[in-house]
Amino acid sequence: MQLKFCGGARTVTGSQHLLSVNGHRILLECGLFQGRRAEAYEKNQQFAYDPAALDAVLLSHAHIDHSGNLPSLVARGYRGPIYATSATVALCQLMLRDSAYLQERDIEWVNKIRRRRGEPLAEPLYSIEDAEEALRSFVGAQYDRSLQVAPGVQATFRDAGHILGSAGILLELTTSKGKLRLGFSGDIGRPGMPVLRDPQPLQDLDVLLMESTYGDRLHSPAGDVAEALALAIRQTAAAGGRIVIPAFAVGRTQALVYELHKLFDQDRIPDIPIFVDSPLATNATEVFRLHPECFDRQTYRLFLQDGRDPFGFDRLRYVRTVEESKKLNSLKYPHIIISASGMAEGGRILHHLKNNLDDHRNLVLLVGYAARDTLARRLMDGEKVVRIFGEEYPVRCKVKVMDAFSAHADRRELLDYLAFNPPGRLQRIFLVHGEPDQALPFKDALRSQGYPEVHVPEPGEVFSL
Repeated sequence: MQLKFCGGARTVTGSQHLLSVNGHRILLECGLFQGRRAEAYEKNQQFAYDPAALDAVLLSHAHIDHSGNLPSLVARGYRGPIYATSATVALCQLMLRDSAYLQERDIEWVNKIRRRRGEPLAEPLYSIEDAEEALRSFVGAQYDRSLQVAPGVQATFRDAGHILGSAGILLELTTSKGKLRLGFSGDIGRPGMPVLRDPQPLQDLDVLLMESTYGDRLHSPAGDVAEALALAIRQTAAAGGRIVIPAFAVGRTQALVYELHKLFDQDRIPDIPIFVDSPLATNATEVFRLHPECFDRQTYRLFLQDGRDPFGFDRLRYVRTVEESKKLNSLKYPHIIISASGMAEGGRILHHLKNNLDDHRNLVLLVGYAARDTLARRLMDGEKVVRIFGEEYPVRCKVKVMDAFSAHADRRELLDYLAFNPPGRLQRIFLVHGEPDQALPFKDALRSQGYPEVHVPEPGEVFSL
């Protein structure tokens, strides 16, 4: 058995891990690498293996940094099944089509500038037709029910509590040399967060591939998030400004809407309009409504048992058309815009940012992780001038980071997750989906707790099991 780390190694984007067992090749994830446009385009075009030689793909959840390059994989020859939970399949139906559409639209904007400058025109990474072809390969799985994905390979999806349908995956491997329990954490959610159930740790493992996004950080206490959000909104509205929130269309947007609904019911925020300006987020919210079995008890108690919609209230409006989106930029009174993408690397959020960054009254509220070299990360880092669609824009607005909304477990929560696998049983840990400044300190922490072998793989590194 071998593991090859093809993406998501020492970075938080482009997750891809290749397992070879019994002569078969199983790919865990096929995510888009996100970062500088030229570098990302080149990396996403290249695969560290032959897609046509794969036998199965297992997908932990629908976020684009985990699923977004599946259309390229299929376009380059992959013909096997793509296994994921039923809710993830439903979300990917939306997200992969949306990813293709946004790439085509963003390339149109880039090419307008390139034509003006006399530069060569660019091509999108893949088309909507490529996304449609990939979607035909999806196979839905249920939580906690084992299925055979290759000879000697049983897979079981466990609720990861990260986004709707997210899963950690237990792989029970049987070879001529014996049996091995290998766990792939996917992205691990946080206990006590709104809407979704708490993560269900993988247990009794021999080997674990584990995310380390926040391996050396602690989040702000979740109990403080509601008042911090309410205060930021009250202050900005009192100054006559707008609040612009880049948010992942799946997961973060729904959590924000849920919290805003509660704050509005409690009269803790002013009576200002709230717009969710993302067709993907709007459609994804419909998928959420169709999967209440994934919700936690608090959501049921506060909303569902009375027949109320957690994701809809009087001041909230979902924006679908481009014309409606453009009209938001002409509004002169305080309001809130939630728009994708969360890392501000594509979609309508780019237009809202370029129209609002230069006004000192406005607030850009960053509520999730942003990978290195993304626009959201540059705003987090305090850059005073940023580039959007190839042109420079000054940053004069306020920028606030609220990590308590993160859907990723922090250092303490990751250690709690590992407590179900004591060092005497868990022999090897591979830390993935984390930048070195997070993964390497977490590696040291795990070794100090007695775990015998902890690795932070380099991209392309291969390990025998």
